[in-house]
Amino acid sequence: MTTDGERILVIGAGPAGLSAAYELVQRGWKPLVLEKASQVGGISRTELHDGYRYDVGGHRFFTKVPEVAQLWTSMLGDDLIKVSRLSRIYYRGKFYQYPLNLWNTLSNLGLWESGLILLSYLRWQALPYKEEETFEQWVTNRFGRRLYRTFFQGYTEKVWGIPCSQIRADWAAQRIQGLSLTQAVLNAIVGTESAKSLISEFLYPRLGPGMMWERFAERVTAGGGEVWLNSEAVRIDRQSERVTAVTVQRGQETLHIPVSGILTSMPLPELIAALSPASPPAVQRAARALRHRSFLTVGLRVLRGPLFPDNWVYIQSPEVQAGRMQNLGNWSAAMLPGAGQTSLGIEYFCNEGDALWTADDADLVRLARHELAQMGLAVESEVLPGPVIRQPKAYPVYDPEYRTNVNLVRGFLAGFDNLQTIGRNGMHRYNNMDHSMLTGILAARNVFGEHNDLWSVNTEDTYHEHMSGHRNDQGGGML
Repeated sequence: MTTDGERILVIGAGPAGLSAAYELVQRGWKPLVLEKASQVGGISRTELHDGYRYDVGGHRFFTKVPEVAQLWTSMLGDDLIKVSRLSRIYYRGKFYQYPLNLWNTLSNLGLWESGLILLSYLRWQALPYKEEETFEQWVTNRFGRRLYRTFFQGYTEKVWGIPCSQIRADWAAQRIQGLSLTQAVLNAIVGTESAKSLISEFLYPRLGPGMMWERFAERVTAGGGEVWLNSEAVRIDRQSERVTAVTVQRGQETLHIPVSGILTSMPLPELIAALSPASPPAVQRAARALRHRSFLTVGLRVLRGPLFPDNWVYIQSPEVQAGRMQNLGNWSAAMLPGAGQTSLGIEYFCNEGDALWTADDADLVRLARHELAQMGLAVESEVLPGPVIRQPKAYPVYDPEYRTNVNLVRGFLAGFDNLQTIGRNGMHRYNNMDHSMLTGILAARNVFGEHNDLWSVNTEDTYHEHMSGHRNDQGGGML
């Protein structure tokens, strides 16, 4: 792909990009990493406001990839702490253990509702959908329609902003593979579940996940590479199917940088739009049709605590707009400036440009304070405001046309001999953090003559949570 002494450009300083850059440095190269944000980490960054640290999205560090696990340990050592795990679902005024605890669920739902769920399950086992094209069909076949409507439909549609009947079944198959109500009940009764995501503790950087990527960036620069923040690739020049240079907007400065190769985690629509000369019209249309879901986090503080014991709570209840709450001090005490208080990240899922996304920060804080009180978790007058953090293009959407569009873009890009796409947005694939890292590492090795198929890097069924279509924390597993 390239020869010694030539410049490799890495676009994006998230887990995929920094892992790729670090691999290149380890092999004696000096890559240039471009990050258009003001700090590294991408969706895995940690933001600091008034002494409080906010994990943007919630990141639990676990992996079944030994090389990734070793990297994490070598980067942080004792700063990678073990955290006891507790997460629950909040639904209509009650907390449900997550993953399923049979007795807790029966107690909250009541025998009548539980019986109806069982009958619905048996009905759909006897007469399932013959084809599973949508998320709704996939989940209903495994759990029955009543449980689907209780614990899957509302939250999933809150997260994605589209009906479950428009979400492709392959998203469910990727995120919650091999599940059934029978398995979940057996796990609740006798503990048969072997899924990695059901572990009772996980690893977490002491100062939040951004600490990991700050350390990666330090190692890259120490090895002779460069990491440029506030630097955006605005044009990518090509001669036929080989990239030759990148135009970078760095603050007020515009730079033209010749390159011998690019590893990029920028969203596919932005990548295709940046190519010059432009790609074929059909490829441009396919790229523009790819959709992303965004979210924002509203920080709140209470000068007592912790308010509840969970690391995070999924908010299933339809009467509030919030989708999830992080209890940041329960991830690491160092996320707070002092003891005896609670810092929360209330998450709202939205699209760029919609009413939530464009709302004033003060209005969003008022909404989050009111909803926290509405759920009975705090008195509104005792809740202090924190920051509002917006995260664009957080999740690639698996709508009915996404696969066709991705395949068209992927086929076009496959013709390039010195451009590779990596990471979640670079592949429009709902990768976990460790798998995004792995795509970066393998892409870097391809620079040296290996022939790794980055598209074969995918999630494993034993990573994922049972009994929910919820968006899980963004470490080794995320639903």
